Amino acid sequence: MKTRLFKVVGGLAALAMVAAGCASEDASGSDSEYHVLVLGGISAEGVLADNASTSVLSAKAGVDLVNKNGGIDGKKVTIKVVDDQADPTTAVTKLREAIAKEKPDLVLNSGPSTVADATLPILKQNNILSFNIGPTATSADPKAFPLNFDLSASAQNQLDAFPPYFAEKGYKKVGILHGSSSYGEVYGAAAEKTFTAAGVDVVANEEYDVAALDMTAQLEAIRSKSPDALVLDAYGAPLGYVLKGVEKLGWDIPIIGNTSVAATGLISTPPPSGVLGTPSVKNLVMQVYKSTAHDDAATDVNDLVTRMKAIDPIKATLIVAYNNDALALVQAAAEKAKSTDPKKLAEALIDSSVLEGATTAIIDTYRFTADSHAANPSADEFAFIAPGPLKDGQFQ
Repeated sequence: MKTRLFKVVGGLAALAMVAAGCASEDASGSDSEYHVLVLGGISAEGVLADNASTSVLSAKAGVDLVNKNGGIDGKKVTIKVVDDQADPTTAVTKLREAIAKEKPDLVLNSGPSTVADATLPILKQNNILSFNIGPTATSADPKAFPLNFDLSASAQNQLDAFPPYFAEKGYKKVGILHGSSSYGEVYGAAAEKTFTAAGVDVVANEEYDVAALDMTAQLEAIRSKSPDALVLDAYGAPLGYVLKGVEKLGWDIPIIGNTSVAATGLISTPPPSGVLGTPSVKNLVMQVYKSTAHDDAATDVNDLVTRMKAIDPIKATLIVAYNNDALALVQAAAEKAKSTDPKKLAEALIDSSVLEGATTAIIDTYRFTADSHAANPSADEFAFIAPGPLKDGQFQ
């Protein structure tokens, strides 16, 4: 874990800053404050609401830590949460209203990517620094959005972690099973290209209809090629049908699920509503960030969990808790730039020393560059673990 760089900030000067910030907490537009706006689908339904709740909660926890460690360039950080209902039209309306009332210094979102697509042009027009957890085709392109940075890993980042795992396990031949969704199709093609380039023999690459109730035919086609392991892309109900199909065939094959598998609730839920602890998952491992698998030695992550729980319960996995990291990154950038000017902060955020020094938790080191504002985490940021129960956003 990284050494905390911002625990002590200027003795009496820091105390004076905090006191001044508290005194002017309600002073709209005060130079002693740094205003953060967080968009999130708080009133959305089901998993979207839980994800938004966790995303917003991580932002609040990040603000608490940053203020404890001296603020952002000596400014007390304030936070405002706006419910965008996970709807891009609502997000645009609410964002414009917020800017007109009091222009924020920083805007964070909670996904999905459709919200980012709709709001990024507005943020660019108003020269507002932003961090995004729902990447789009252009959100990480500094030519398109010079003041935006993507926090979540791309599908390619995730796939790059597979070949080292194959080598560790001795898998030389793999089959791929992916869904017919747009993401699934892209994932299937990128997986085959990535694995082949790494010298792994992709013996089969099958697609299933995400609306289907039986994937036996695709599984039989892959089994006929005798792979050493099955790479699986599945989210929600289709995952259950795939696992039932494997069990029905009596196929004893190692299954390596992607992050969509890890994000499906039935994996962490025992029967009757889930499959945790059943024969269906005996050969399954799934890809996760190391930060979403509990580790007593992971002090930065455990500290984040403690800070989040002190505010509200954690309803989703920590994979959506990136906004804590956004605050840490901005604090480190401001320390370097000696400024809260958005352009100067953006310049500092591509400095490797800033990125390595920031006290982030979900991803240990972000790798923004002048050519790419994508998170680009290294392969060792990921882990492959067996299914387990979720507690406080982490697999146990």
